[in-house]
Amino acid sequence: DSELMARYRRAGLVTLGKTNTCEFGTLGTTEPILFGPCRNPWDLQRSSGGSSGGSAAAVAARMVPVAHANDGAGSIRIPASCCGLFGLKPSKGRISYAPKFGEGSVGAIGAEHCVSITVRDSAALLDATEGPMPGDPYMAPRPQESFLSQTERPPRSLKIAVTDTALLGTRLERACVEAVHSTARLCEELGHTVEFVEPKFDYEAYERTYRRFWTLTATRTIHLISQATGMAIDTAAAHCEAFNKYLYEHGKAVTAGQYLLDIVFFNRFAREMAAFLTKYDVWLTPTLGTVPPLLGHFDAAVHGGDKVMDRFMEFLPFTPFANMTGEPAMTVPLFWDENGMPVGSHFTASYGQEGLLFALARQLEQARPWADRLPEVSA
Repeated sequence: DSELMARYRRAGLVTLGKTNTCEFGTLGTTEPILFGPCRNPWDLQRSSGGSSGGSAAAVAARMVPVAHANDGAGSIRIPASCCGLFGLKPSKGRISYAPKFGEGSVGAIGAEHCVSITVRDSAALLDATEGPMPGDPYMAPRPQESFLSQTERPPRSLKIAVTDTALLGTRLERACVEAVHSTARLCEELGHTVEFVEPKFDYEAYERTYRRFWTLTATRTIHLISQATGMAIDTAAAHCEAFNKYLYEHGKAVTAGQYLLDIVFFNRFAREMAAFLTKYDVWLTPTLGTVPPLLGHFDAAVHGGDKVMDRFMEFLPFTPFANMTGEPAMTVPLFWDENGMPVGSHFTASYGQEGLLFALARQLEQARPWADRLPEVSA
């Protein structure tokens, strides 16, 4: 067992099996060739998100109350938003990757946790799984009280920054803008101060760096497969799906020097984000740039790798920020569009402030409950 799985067992969780995911977790949808597409319980022609789309579909359909998920560009928050669930990505170093790994992906952008119906289940599970192990390269500050206890009282009046435009030169779909406006109004009704802002970061450099880093996630995995099997690296890549072949072809051209420069940029961007969050308690944005797309939208074999990468960035204009910086971030299901599809609202807080996010999420959950909203396909 990994340390995370051992903690699940000690907490008394009952595991049912493995859920569907995209190959290598490199897409915001779950449509692998091996197992076929994971359909969204709210609309069977649409994506359940990804990469943890199987987990989100299982929870949304009420098969289970909570399911493991992990997040390197939004893979907890993307499917949670697509499926009308709560999903929190913890701070970097909150959950250990022991015993074999120090980080979940290239550049320590990954994080482990879950998708859930309720805020309290997510908080209780993080209480059971958080904390470092000897040798961890990153360690989030330990909470002074349990995360679950922090859901039992509302937060103080918060200063909330709100952004309702895409920051990468793309356009947000109308439902995503409506969702964030609706959530901002709800926050004001609950006594919080809301200020619309557009943070001044170098978004062009961010996008170039993240695109390049994303090619390395697949390249790293293909190298690991080669090491484990003795297969030549190019042969291992040839067995992959079209998008991962595309990522590998670009990733193998990235030099060591460029990788190190990208790490420097990551660290500088994290400093800038931390400085921005000293002015506000949380940052509210749409979770995604579009509603859940139709199945096949991210098929690189049909549309080509460049087009799918562009669509990937349009779909995820906000979630990767917290992976690059290490801050905790969550999606909260507070809005459904005119076609009955869930649209999440995304909150980011300062490093180590999961407790604040849980307290706010629980307050929002009580003000606008979602647990009784059932999808088209439900147990």
